[in-house]
Amino acid sequence: MRLQFWAMLCAGFLMSAPGLGQAEDESLIFAVVSEAPKDRSRVAVKASVNDVASDTKLLASDSILNNLIWKKLEICHALRVEGVKTAEGYKVSSVRVIDASMLPMSLQSFAGDCLIKKAIEIAPLVD
Repeated sequence: MRLQFWAMLCAGFLMSAPGLGQAEDESLIFAVVSEAPKDRSRVAVKASVNDVASDTKLLASDSILNNLIWKKLEICHALRVEGVKTAEGYKVSSVRVIDASMLPMSLQSFAGDCLIKKAIEIAPLVD
């Protein structure tokens, strides 16, 4: 009886320990590309998770690297990403381009400033 109790207690502990008995949870991430992507597998972004903004990297898997959206990424693009937090950034499992107005408030000013800066840099080249 005691052995069964301890076995069940240990099994319950292992199942509740993060990373041991259960898959990691995916996070919903809103992001704005903050630098022109040079290496498509690691894209620098300003990201908002749970309405807290921070600078981080989005790490693309092979399936994401072949995604047309990912191939066309530019600075200031607004993204809705699902991914798992890693030590280097967020491992991306799905990505969508969204309108900057759909970003959370923590990223609205950054996206606006980025678009204005991009317009000022590109406008003289139009002539």
